[in-house]
Formats: sequence, C-alpha cells, structure tokens
Amino acid sequence: MQPISKARLERQEEQNKLVQEEQKQREHTFELEKRKKANKKYVIIAVSLLIFLLLGVWFVYSTLSPGKYDDFAKCLTEKGAVMYGEDWCKYTLAQKGMFGKSFKYINYQVKENLKLRPTWEINGKTYTTVQSFETLSALTGCKI
Repeated sequence: MQPISKARLERQEEQNKLVQEEQKQREHTFELEKRKKANKKYVIIAVSLLIFLLLGVWFVYSTLSPGKYDDFAKCLTEKGAVMYGEDWCKYTLAQKGMFGKSFKYINYQVKENLKLRPTWEINGKTYTTVQSFETLSALTGCKI
C-alpha cells in the first residue's frame, strides 16, 4: 500500500466540504419549497374562509332585510285585495316575481279552473292577467 499524500488528503477534504455544502444547499432549498407550499395552503384556506364568511353575511342580510315592496304588499292585503292563481302558471309566477321577497304579504290563494291567471279580486271586482303596480295602486289607493 502506498501512503496517501498530503495534497491528496487536502483535495479529498476539499471535495468532502464541497459535497457537504451542496447537501446543505439542497436541504435549504427543500425547506424553502416546503414553506412555500405550506404558505400557499394557508393562503388558500384563508381566502376560502373569507369567501365563505362573505357569502354567509350576504345570505343573512338578504334573508333578514325587508323586501322592496313590503309596505305596498301589506297595504294591498289590508285593503282586501286577493290574488288567485296556480303555482304552475307562468303568469302567476311572473306576478309573484314582481313582488320578490314582499310577496309573502300578499293574500294569495290557489284556485283551480280560472279562465285567466292570475286573477285579482279588489273591492268586489275581478281583474284578470298580470297587473302592473301602477294599476294595483290606482285600484286600492296604496302607494308603491
């Protein structure tokens, strides 16, 4: 066996140091990537929670806030106006849709065998088909 020269030992130590430095650099890069992925995951979770929270607030607000025509619909009912129709009829649905959330205050009754739908009964007279708010207001004296 030949003795290992000092220069060869120094080169080998230098190579070992380089290998160790490269290993440290790879570990450091790996840690950075790992943190980036974790941070990205937390950002996605935070944004999702924020969206969910905003949707919840919007739902509660839209459910609890009064309808645009609440007072008008209440007045129609107080004046004795009754709307007859059937839930499958597109015209009845259109009249309901005009009131939006406020329709819950309309005195609405399902009535079969109507010739025309919807049919409003106001002050003993009947008015067939979809009625505009202006017409309903004029017939009852209710403000829109």
